[in-house]
Amino acid sequence: MALVTGEFPDPVTIELPLGRTPAFALTAERLDREGDAVVAAMAAVTKDAGDDPDVTHGAVVRATVRLGAPGSGIVFAAGPGVGTVTLPGLPLAIGEPAINPGPRTQITDNLAAAASALGREVGDVVVQVAIDDGEELARHTLNARIGVLGGLSVLGTTGVVVPYSCSAWIDSIRRGIDVARATGQTHVAACTGSTSESVARQALGLPDVALLDMGDFAGAVLKYLRTHPVPRLTIVGGVAKLAKLAQGHLDLHSARSATDHDQLAALAREVGAGERVVTAVREASTVLGAVEVCRDAGVALGDAVAAAARREVVRLLRRADIAVTVVCIDRLGAVVGSAAHVTPPIDAVSGVRGRPCQDGAGGDRSATISGAPDKPQVVPGA
Repeated sequence: MALVTGEFPDPVTIELPLGRTPAFALTAERLDREGDAVVAAMAAVTKDAGDDPDVTHGAVVRATVRLGAPGSGIVFAAGPGVGTVTLPGLPLAIGEPAINPGPRTQITDNLAAAASALGREVGDVVVQVAIDDGEELARHTLNARIGVLGGLSVLGTTGVVVPYSCSAWIDSIRRGIDVARATGQTHVAACTGSTSESVARQALGLPDVALLDMGDFAGAVLKYLRTHPVPRLTIVGGVAKLAKLAQGHLDLHSARSATDHDQLAALAREVGAGERVVTAVREASTVLGAVEVCRDAGVALGDAVAAAARREVVRLLRRADIAVTVVCIDRLGAVVGSAAHVTPPIDAVSGVRGRPCQDGAGGDRSATISGAPDKPQVVPGA
C-alpha cells in the first residue's frame, strides 16, 4: 500500500487463514524514491513467539516490496538473514529463497487485498524478506543440515504461533526426512540429543544429512516415516527417554511423560532378574540406576529396554518396510543396550562380530550399536 500511496498504515492489519485479522505495530518503515516516484517500500515488525521456545523470538523481520520487471508477476527474494535452498527434498526448488509455500501464499493474498482496496491489480513486484541477524540465528537451527544456507527459513501455515507446540522443531524433523530421502540416504538416525548424535555419527558413519534431531518428539519422527519411509532407521537416545518410548510414550519430555518403574521392574523379571534385583529396579531413582543394578547382577535390562522400544517403534510404523535398530546410551555416550533387526551382533565401528564399540568418552564398551538381536542378551561391562 505504501508503494502506491507513500503512507504506511500503523498498526498494519493483515489477513490470515481461518479468517483471522491481527494487527501489528511497525518496528521500522522506509520509502525509496527515484525523483518523486516511490520505487520501494520497506516495513518491519518484531516477532513475538509468546511462550513457544523459538530462537527467532524478538527477531526483526523486514519485508521490502519494489517494482519488478514487466511481465514478471510476483517474485520472492531472500534478503539478509534469509537462507537459500541448496538441497533437493524441500518444497522449494534449489536456488530459491527459503520462503515456504505457506508464507508465499499469505503474502500474495495480502498483496492482492491491498491492491484491491486501492482499486488496482498487484502487477509486477519483487518481495524481499530479510531477518536481522538471521544468519547468526540460523547457526542455532538445523537449516544447514537440510540444505538451507545463509540464514533462516520463513515457515508457517496459519500465521499463528501455538504456545509450546514446538511446531518449528517438528517441521524441521519432517524436512530432514524429506532431504534425506531426496539425497538418496538409505539409513537415517533419529537422536534425542547431542551426545546420542555423536554416538550415531561415530558408530554408524552417517553424514549429517542422515542425522535427525528428534529431541523429545519420537512421535513426529515415526508418524512421518510411516508415510515417508527409508530402508533403515536407527534410534539413539538416553536410556531413560527410550524407556518411556518402550512404554508407549511418543513425547519423551520429562514434563510430559514419565517412566513407570513397575513396568520396568516387570521387564527386568522377564529377562531373568531375581526378586531382590526386581525390587531394586522398582525402587531405583533413575532408569540408568536400574540398568546399572541389573548389569551388576548379570541381567541385560538395557538390552531389554532397547528391545521393548524397538517393538513399540515397529508397531507404530505399522506396515512401513523399515529395518529398525534402537540404541540406549548413558549420559557419557556409552552404549548400555541395543536391539536390532539383524543377528548375531555386528559392531558398527569395526564390522567385527563381538568387538567393543568405542564410546567416545575415553573407554571401550562391550555393547554393540547396530547388531544386538531383538531378544535381550547379557552385555558384560556395558
